[in-house]
Amino acid sequence: MIKVGDKIPAISLKQMTAAGPTDVPLADYCAGRKVVIFALPGAFTPTCSETHVPSFIDKAKALRDKGVAAVACVSTSDFFVMNAWGKSLGTGDSVDMLADGNHEYTRAAGMTLDLSAVGLGERSQRYVMVLDDGVVTYLAVEEDAGSATVSTADAVLEQL
Repeated sequence: MIKVGDKIPAISLKQMTAAGPTDVPLADYCAGRKVVIFALPGAFTPTCSETHVPSFIDKAKALRDKGVAAVACVSTSDFFVMNAWGKSLGTGDSVDMLADGNHEYTRAAGMTLDLSAVGLGERSQRYVMVLDDGVVTYLAVEEDAGSATVSTADAVLEQL
């Protein structure tokens, strides 16, 4: 599992843009700046849609005021779903919706979660990390993927 002091895995995620699906190399995304990446089990799921993502939309300005250059939401959903979900939540410029459709990043980070027993298959654990120039400086993983407490924007703001 990724930990404080590790570099972000050199993997590309996908983001839907006006030009279509675009590769987002995480090393480049994080290079030379402070970034918050939070991950969650799935788009359009209750905790993710009602609590987790909205916390980062609501606190986007406060995070930027603390020196955070970008906030990204990562899910093992595809880029079409992440784009539609971002639009439905009104993420706008406050949160970049990044897709890990092939689970490459989630596996490389050691953050997989098997929810096959409830019909959801392999997903991402719910967590948040702060990165400075691609190096993890803070990491909080939820013990229960169905709740969002230590991985919310408020929890991150307490660490900055």
